[in-house]
Order: sequence, then C-alpha cells, then structure tokens
Amino acid sequence: MFTIDETAPVIVRLSLMIDAPLERVWELHTRIDDWPSWNADIDRAVLDGPLAPGSSFGWKTHGLDITSTVLEVVPGERVVWGGPAGGIDGVHVWTFERAGSRVRVRTEESWSGAPVDAAADALGAALHDSLTAWLSALKARAEQAC
Repeated sequence: MFTIDETAPVIVRLSLMIDAPLERVWELHTRIDDWPSWNADIDRAVLDGPLAPGSSFGWKTHGLDITSTVLEVVPGERVVWGGPAGGIDGVHVWTFERAGSRVRVRTEESWSGAPVDAAADALGAALHDSLTAWLSALKARAEQAC
C-alpha cells in the first residue's frame, strides 16, 4: 500500500462528507478526463489507458503541466498517484469510505523537492487551498446529481 512521504516538508490532510452514493463519488473522481467539467482549477486532464497502476495522466492546474503516474487503485476505496512537476515530487492518496448514505472522502498529499524547501509555508498554503477547492467541487457535483 502506497502512502504519502511522511518526511516531506509539505503535507496536507483533509476530509469531507459528501451526501451522495459512493459509486457516484468514485466515478466522478476517477473519470480523470472529465475533471475539467466539474473542477474549475483543472484546465486539462487526459488519462493514458485504463485507471490502473503504471498508467499515467497529463493534466494542467494553476498553470502547471503535470504528468502523474497511478500507483495504486482499490476500486471504490482508494486511488494513489504521484510524480514530479516543476521540481516538486508529489504523492497524492485519496480514500473513499461509505458512511450510511454518505461518503467520507479523505485526501492526503505530500510535496518535497528544492522549490518546496525554499518556500514550504507558501506552497503548503497553496496546496491546502487547492485541495479544499477540489473537495468542495467534488461534493458540489456529486450532490447536484442527487
């Protein structure tokens, strides 16, 4: 099981309850090509192949072009990806847990690398804001379909 880098200078952990079925939340989150349709912070996202370990996807967010590699997929429960972008090494873990008719979504991300070492506080705040917005957008779209 893959985890974030617990020694990284930037680590953000957030969670949110979503009032929607797990299947809907999972599908929204794992249809990577559709991210720009519901997450205003993502300009482009293209998965190369199936959502499976070893697959990669290219995406653009906040002016940064990123290529992430899928590290782990447990359908309906967990997805992990990571990779370098702009000198930052990131690892992102998403978990989904059914809670009655709701879903608890947890996100954990670590960032390391020279740019992070030089501006950990600012980059940590930017990552926190970005993940907060991502969770809010996922919640809004999943609950809109209810």
